[in-house]
Amino acid sequence: MRKDYRHWQRIPTRWHDNDVYGHVNNVVHYAFMDTVINTWLITEGGLDIHRGPAIGLCVESHCNYRSSVAFPEAVDAGLRIGHLGRSSVRYEIGFYPEGRDDVVAEGHFVHVFTDRSTRKPVAIPADLRAAMEGLVVA
Repeated sequence: MRKDYRHWQRIPTRWHDNDVYGHVNNVVHYAFMDTVINTWLITEGGLDIHRGPAIGLCVESHCNYRSSVAFPEAVDAGLRIGHLGRSSVRYEIGFYPEGRDDVVAEGHFVHVFTDRSTRKPVAIPADLRAAMEGLVVA
């Protein structure tokens, strides 16, 4: 349900997102997940994707499809955090047609934060963790 998400971002669909069946192809939803998560990490969490010492690597992603959406519709992407560990975070994302309450798809995406150079797990940086705590749901 929309009320269960802490952050929202509207994502426009593009002409080439549609497949031969006339709806946004399933793989595009994974790009939408990347978009909403990384936009939030950069703008709200302060993550420096180019020079920061820690980076988030995707180790798991999943999506359940409920209905379809097609260009030129936009989707409202809701973001929350279902689990916040020492070095990992599980984001949960809900996609809704623009301004509607029927879910198109729901997914999750797990980042493990690592040292940029060694790729060994590290603690989520303190400032980023503090921002993430505002997205955590019980």
